[in-house]
Amino acid sequence: MPILRSKYPDLQIPDNVSWPDFVLSKFDNYGDRTAIVDGESGRSLSYNEIKDLTHRFSSALARRGFQKGDVMAIYLPNVIEYPIIFHGVARLGGVNTTINPQYSPQDLARQLTSSRAKYLITMPSLAERAFRAGVLKELRSVIVIGKAQGCESIASLLLDDGTAFPSNVKINPMEDPVSLPFSSGTTGISKGVVITHYNQVAQLCLLTRDGPSPVIRTWLNVLPFFHTYGLTIAMGLALYSGDKVVILTRFDPEIFLRTIQDYKVAIAPLVPPLVLFLSKHPMVDKYDLSSLKVISSGAAPLGGDLEMNAAKRIPSAPLVRQGYGMTELTCSSHGFGSREKHKVGSIGRLLPNLECKIIDPGSGKILGPNQDGEICIKGPIVMKGYLNNPEATARTIDADGWLHTGDIGHYDEDDYFFIVDRLKELIKYKGFQVPPAELEALLLSHPNVSDVAVIGIPDLVSGELPKAFVVRRGDITSEELKQFVARKVPPEKKLRGGVEFVEKIPKSASGKILRRLLRKKEQQKSRL
Repeated sequence: MPILRSKYPDLQIPDNVSWPDFVLSKFDNYGDRTAIVDGESGRSLSYNEIKDLTHRFSSALARRGFQKGDVMAIYLPNVIEYPIIFHGVARLGGVNTTINPQYSPQDLARQLTSSRAKYLITMPSLAERAFRAGVLKELRSVIVIGKAQGCESIASLLLDDGTAFPSNVKINPMEDPVSLPFSSGTTGISKGVVITHYNQVAQLCLLTRDGPSPVIRTWLNVLPFFHTYGLTIAMGLALYSGDKVVILTRFDPEIFLRTIQDYKVAIAPLVPPLVLFLSKHPMVDKYDLSSLKVISSGAAPLGGDLEMNAAKRIPSAPLVRQGYGMTELTCSSHGFGSREKHKVGSIGRLLPNLECKIIDPGSGKILGPNQDGEICIKGPIVMKGYLNNPEATARTIDADGWLHTGDIGHYDEDDYFFIVDRLKELIKYKGFQVPPAELEALLLSHPNVSDVAVIGIPDLVSGELPKAFVVRRGDITSEELKQFVARKVPPEKKLRGGVEFVEKIPKSASGKILRRLLRKKEQQKSRL
């Protein structure tokens, strides 16, 4: 069977420009147009202001001894200063390691140590907590947005006159890292993912393959900037395109809906839990969301029924466009172009300049259309590797340059791709492979189910039994849900492990179900 190449013609990707120079190159054209707004406070920055403050921030860092190769840890929620910090560091040849602001001091310390960060920028409350835990002792400097004892305020750096920016910074885009996010750790220990300037530039070129939009659009970004999805789409694509980005620091149902209504949001990149919210929550009907034209979903699989239900609920956005990617692929390898036919449940087609193959996980044999196997990608968005971990890198990127995603899926006769599940999360029942995501999508189609997660629980006879954890709405019994599933699936996919009702499904910041926490809960039960 052939290796698939993108149906798009290859694009020319510059290999001699840094990521910040590429993104900021159009800012002079956008001038005083509003670039980024805090949806709650109304604080905003124009394109001119971001460019000017980025230069000042770079100069201020250089004045304080920051050099090429130094690592800045960004330990922040979504704030309008984020692009200034990220691009300011990158212009000096520095590396940004972005950290979940929900991390405990212990998790923070682990990433600071692994990344060898020398500087940290954060909020006063987070800095004070980290200082009390004693995890910031090895840093040269801690900068805060606001004021905190023992820290320098970013306000003082942004007053810099810009004259200390070094003239001898030489960045090799193909080799020099710009970003060091850490993989989500949903299936193991988090690892630093080395993303180069070229990786990021290539990703942006692939995402803008259809050319510039004829109108200025307003985006809502509740996705965390510390995750590659929010970072690349909202802080990269939207700003590069000259659009307005309205950010929220957290998801609150009322604030989320009111922001879409009041700011006339046209584009909303989301994760499946938020698509589920739009599909089922009664509060949605109280707000005017008619400005919303595009809803996209990524970071985790989204069932076709849920996709259609959300589209019906928001008639102005008749399609929910899924995409696919991962941190190790910079952001995205598959998606729907604005001029492409849409297929419900699909993640779209392969982006330009990329190759893809589906392989049998056991034999490595390349599979054909409509055969489920592991998705492998090759192209300019593949990470440089895992930080200081050649063994893990070799397990993920083979000798021929193929990145093994660990995701199971297939493509159809038109080269549209569909994700089934994670390789490591497939439930093994009597030799059958049962994808949790398929059962989750089915259960979410039930009107009395608000949210769900499915895992395999150990069984001596069968290997594993599918079990569902359900957040219910209204009256429904576990037996009724088991029968609902049994009527629609083959025998091996029945919920033989049972249904357990819970108040909340554990998820990562990017919306991925943390099945390992549910497995741990089951293991603890079995020991009692």
